Amino acid sequence: MNRKSIFISLFIIVLGSLITYRVVKNSAQNDKSGKNDKKPPMKVTGMLIKPENFTNTLALSGSIEANEQINLHSEVSGIVTTIGFKEGSLVQKGQLLVKIDDTELRAQLRQARTKQNLASENARRAKLLLEKEAISQEEFDMATADYRSMKAQTQVIQAQLAKTSIIAPFTGKIGLRTISPGTYITPTTEIASLVNSNVVKIVFSIPEKYANDLKLNTEITCSVPNSTESFTAKIYAIEPSIETNTRTLKIKAQAANSNGKLLPGTFAKVTLPIKNIQNAIRIPSESIVAVQEGKKVFIANHGKAKEIHIETLTRTDKDVIVTSGLKAGDTLLTTGIMSLKNEAEIKVKVK
Repeated sequence: MNRKSIFISLFIIVLGSLITYRVVKNSAQNDKSGKNDKKPPMKVTGMLIKPENFTNTLALSGSIEANEQINLHSEVSGIVTTIGFKEGSLVQKGQLLVKIDDTELRAQLRQARTKQNLASENARRAKLLLEKEAISQEEFDMATADYRSMKAQTQVIQAQLAKTSIIAPFTGKIGLRTISPGTYITPTTEIASLVNSNVVKIVFSIPEKYANDLKLNTEITCSVPNSTESFTAKIYAIEPSIETNTRTLKIKAQAANSNGKLLPGTFAKVTLPIKNIQNAIRIPSESIVAVQEGKKVFIANHGKAKEIHIETLTRTDKDVIVTSGLKAGDTLLTTGIMSLKNEAEIKVKVK
């Protein structure tokens, strides 16, 4: 072999070695670069799904009414002779509150009783005479009718006389009076108000769509302005029909008020439970992603994020009730969900 051929052969061998070396080195660098480009698992937080009993509530406005409340008036006109109560005091059922002068009515009653006694005696004599056939049946009937008329007249005066005494119809607190002894009053004169507020009524209305969710004896809570205290009441009456103008249903509940903290006429904030769900799955509303097909969430699945489509029932200020898609024991991802993708590697911190 001549020197030229040897030189060419050596050149080819050296060139091939250089090419092989470069290829191998580039391959190694690419492998190393690929390993360095691999992203670490995304750090997220999650919560363990635990079923619980859930009661949905409705916030409403209402008012407080006394259990019983009336404005006292007289049924007859006359001069007030006696006032039997102290303003702002507690009065008992049957207690005399106001007495009106009844002098004239008592005189009329005595006169009516005299006539009644005379008519009674005439009817007795007529009966004896009828038995002896000394008078006709017609004369006896007239005597009997006269007695009955006098008796009815006596009863009318007695009823009028009873109206001169104004009696407390129930136990309660009486308000400020507008009359004094000697005042001439008529049936239009307002004497005072009488209120029984040992038990109060909470009156409120609900939208018609919730009408079927209500039951008698359901407990509600309420609060009043300028107080942090919460009071419990129980529904005892439901209007049988919807108010057509407002499309609402009127409700009444009763609350104990022995301490007098609930004043009739006060505005009330009512919290009404409208639905009780057993073993409900409740999740934070911020963990839900809205998609074209509906709603989805992510759960942890063997170190990766798994996309789950869900269906929901009701929503509160912070939470959503899930009816399908999630089950007890799932770890719901609650942060970083907007940047998550299905099957993305994650590192979960459960709270």
